[in-house]
Amino acid sequence: MTELTLITLRGCFLELRLLDHPVIVHASVKSLGYIQGGADTIVRALVETTAGVLAPTFTYKAMVTPEVGPSQNGITYGGRPDRNMKAEPFHPDMPADPLMGILPEAIRLHPAARRTAHPILSFAGIKVEAALEAQTLYNPLAPLGVLAEQDGWVLLLGTNHTVDTGIHYGERLAGRRQFVRWALARNRVVECPGFPGDSSAFDVIASDLEADTRRVQLATALVQAVPLKRVLEVTRARIQKNPLDLLCQREDCERCNAVRATI
Repeated sequence: MTELTLITLRGCFLELRLLDHPVIVHASVKSLGYIQGGADTIVRALVETTAGVLAPTFTYKAMVTPEVGPSQNGITYGGRPDRNMKAEPFHPDMPADPLMGILPEAIRLHPAARRTAHPILSFAGIKVEAALEAQTLYNPLAPLGVLAEQDGWVLLLGTNHTVDTGIHYGERLAGRRQFVRWALARNRVVECPGFPGDSSAFDVIASDLEADTRRVQLATALVQAVPLKRVLEVTRARIQKNPLDLLCQREDCERCNAVRATI
């Protein structure tokens, strides 16, 4: 098995030519194989080879579901009392959800990192202060807009566009329905608008981004980088051409079904 080192990772990221660009990173660290120093080594390599690093540090365990709420909201109300009982109030040190993978948590814990205060859809980053400051409760994905304006890139480490948060922001820009969720914050429940839809069908966008994508093979994993602005442009164009585009085909997907019902 190939052992990845800081030097190897640094060389890979330098090959992608991102020194002057901030990145939003999504990673399947497991797919990269053994890394000397683990996820912390990836973070160090990213900091040394990009203009800044941003990652989603979402905290789903802070979420609660009310008994009633808005219609066509992509959720079943009143059906999760056990989950509500297990919910924890968001706090700045709450770990990122395991569904995010281990890299966002490593970024959050970096000494130079800052984290936003959204109770569900927080972001953590290093040297991306303007992007982090842009987030509001009503526009939780605003950091992606700032990153795009700064000529930021999406970096996919051993994964694909099904985890690409930039596409969610592109959906918002295209006018696609967003949802409302609720979370515990200290001793109260906070309403959180702007919650995105399902992403499981997003990788179909890869063919439209082919000419803009840079790729490097890292051991057994493929590393891809694509300009965030192009991700937003392509997402908007696809949805404007076909309002049903990028929705999954699962019959039980409440969010995609809610989007269809409102078109």
